[in-house]
Amino acid sequence: MKLSTKGEYGLRAMFDLAQHFGEGPISLKSVAERQEISEHYLEQLIAGLRKAGLVKSVRGAQGGYTLAREPAEITVGDVIRVLEGPIAPMDCVSDEETDLCSRAEFCITRNIWEKVRDSINEVLDSINLQDMCDEAEKVKQGQEYLMYYI
Repeated sequence: MKLSTKGEYGLRAMFDLAQHFGEGPISLKSVAERQEISEHYLEQLIAGLRKAGLVKSVRGAQGGYTLAREPAEITVGDVIRVLEGPIAPMDCVSDEETDLCSRAEFCITRNIWEKVRDSINEVLDSINLQDMCDEAEKVKQGQEYLMYYI
């Protein structure tokens, strides 16, 4: 399973909004510049995230986007599933796949794909946007200690 730029860029945008949570609406232009993402592409991604209830839009001169909930309440899995669809290495173990293949009852490999799916979901659902912000702060502080002067 490989994620597309939708998942990658969408998560970066949500992380950016989380870093600025509580500061009021953030323009897509500023998010696009900070994250080095095409503003046009970002508009498409944000539309899906807004429809899913993960971000809110504010119109007007001082408008922009904010997270719809606290960063600690939005998981990486929430974002990835909105942008990429169900997380499954094979169609036969997808939450959206209603037709099981003819081998489902005796397929030995299906158990493997279910375990892979469940493990990926577990990891993605165990990390929230606040965790990402906290990790970024640790990295930022750690870089200060790694500066060498000659």
